[in-house]
Amino acid sequence: MFSNRERAAFSDGTVKREGQVYKHSTLKYPHRLNFYDRPPLEDVTIEEFETCAIDRLRILAEIESSFVRNRSFEELKTVTNAQCLKYLPLHSSTATSEDLEGERRKDHLGHFILRLAFCRSEELRRRFVKAEITLFRVRYESDDTKEREEFLSSRDFDWIAVDKDEKEKFRRELLAASPNLKAELFEKEKFYKVKWTRVPDLVEKRRVFLKGGWAYVPSREQSSIIFQAFQSSLERALEATARALPRLDEDTRIMPILNNLSQGFLAGVPSEWSGNDGSSANGEAIKAEMIDDLARKHFPLCMKNLHDNLRRDRHMKHYGRLQYGLFLKVLGLSIEEAIAFWRKSFSKITEDKFNKEYRYNVRHSYGLEGKRANYAAKSCQQILMNDQPGPGDSHGCPYRHFSEDNLQSALLAAYSHQGLTSSDLPEIMHAVKSQHYHVACTRVFEITHAGSGVGTVKKGEGVGGGESVTHPNQYAARSRELEKAKIESLGGNDDVPMKGEEGGGDAMVLG
Repeated sequence: MFSNRERAAFSDGTVKREGQVYKHSTLKYPHRLNFYDRPPLEDVTIEEFETCAIDRLRILAEIESSFVRNRSFEELKTVTNAQCLKYLPLHSSTATSEDLEGERRKDHLGHFILRLAFCRSEELRRRFVKAEITLFRVRYESDDTKEREEFLSSRDFDWIAVDKDEKEKFRRELLAASPNLKAELFEKEKFYKVKWTRVPDLVEKRRVFLKGGWAYVPSREQSSIIFQAFQSSLERALEATARALPRLDEDTRIMPILNNLSQGFLAGVPSEWSGNDGSSANGEAIKAEMIDDLARKHFPLCMKNLHDNLRRDRHMKHYGRLQYGLFLKVLGLSIEEAIAFWRKSFSKITEDKFNKEYRYNVRHSYGLEGKRANYAAKSCQQILMNDQPGPGDSHGCPYRHFSEDNLQSALLAAYSHQGLTSSDLPEIMHAVKSQHYHVACTRVFEITHAGSGVGTVKKGEGVGGGESVTHPNQYAARSRELEKAKIESLGGNDDVPMKGEEGGGDAMVLG
């Protein structure tokens, strides 16, 4: 899979590097922690190439979402560890029943594949480095102490241990620079000397003693040296890969994958959730007459907007029908119910015109005409990046394609009955202005499912486990699951009132 030029792109400037010392092990990947110095030198199938990259990108994209959502590091660590366990597990070397070689190989390959995708601009490199250093830090702090020490001893970090005499000579200064270090523990604390440029974060926070260009780093701050070394190493590697990339053979199978991967921070990566095969996510088929109520309670804003426009105009252009029709298909609408729904919705046209111009398209989307493909519903990434809406169109993502004023008005109109208020808008608009549209949608999901009658989602939980919304059907499926759980907890009473309503009330009929 990797050509000689691709391997050269990884290797150029990344192998003979300061601080790189290997103490060989019988294992190809002896440690869970990895500086990714050695490029992959093996054949990889196109399927494995894509899988390794996407699963790693899921984690990096969620890390970036955590930055936008101002999660504390502890919250970020919890979410990241959960995501890693699901998509990219790295078990301890003592876990003899696990495929350690396979896990670490996947981690290694995914990192290098994403280097190809994210090396192509300064902005992409910056975001990739920030997410990767955070992932490394989470793993470092979660690693087994013994294994972490073995990893550190396998590399030369170019620090100098401060001997007893020098340590005593600067006792007062070292204690002053380490306010959390008690005097009675000073003798047991180890210190290391590095050039002050190696620990700019500690210098900025005045947590090290500086003398003659050297920074005296206590062992409790040792991780700062390691993180800075990882960051510098990765930055140089990305720059080398970027210089080599134009010389690579443009494999027509690989370049589209790399282009899609580089968009992962913008739209997130579609998560693996049940239901995208055309069946209802919760195993229940839906009827055409149920859609008004479902739209009011469970749809993300993109689908609410399509539904409202359809009810208002009694018509919808091609891309809108495609986006909404596939969403309804995966939601659980059968072909018979879909034809009934669209026929009733297009009430301005005659039966003959509908049969000639629209019935075929509905059947085609269900795989019953044409090449008979079973089309999947569009993910957030596809909606954001493909088939941009023009004048008169209603498809697309409102968080990206609406003006700021129109978006805020649409949010209040769509979700005020579920507890969203104008005081929630600044936080949502902050994510929109940062171009993290799926994060804005996730925050709306949390607000509208926080004890509103269809769930008790807490801030930061997203659609489960801290995961962000990355697919409209994922949003709707999770919303319906929460409502079902709420009804069951109330003994089967499906008249669940929403926040701001008196006893539930009748479903609002749109149109």
